[in-house]
Amino acid sequence: MNRQPTPYQPSWRKPVGTFAIVGLIALWAIMIGSLSGLIGRLPMVAQVPVYIFLGLVWLWILPLKRLLAWMETGRWRRG
Repeated sequence: MNRQPTPYQPSWRKPVGTFAIVGLIALWAIMIGSLSGLIGRLPMVAQVPVYIFLGLVWLWILPLKRLLAWMETGRWRRG
């Protein structure tokens, strides 16, 4: 019983997800640029946590983590 492996079929989710990631990063950059005048008024000690929060939570943890899981598995949540 000699079974031949099925040829690899690339998923359409990866290119679509890649364009979505680039779009989210562009939206994030526009948002940060428009908020920079407001954030720039804060002392430097307060600016660092704001930028860390906006970079990690808003960009990575909320949308990109689920988007990457969807690109890989086809589901929005791992599991």
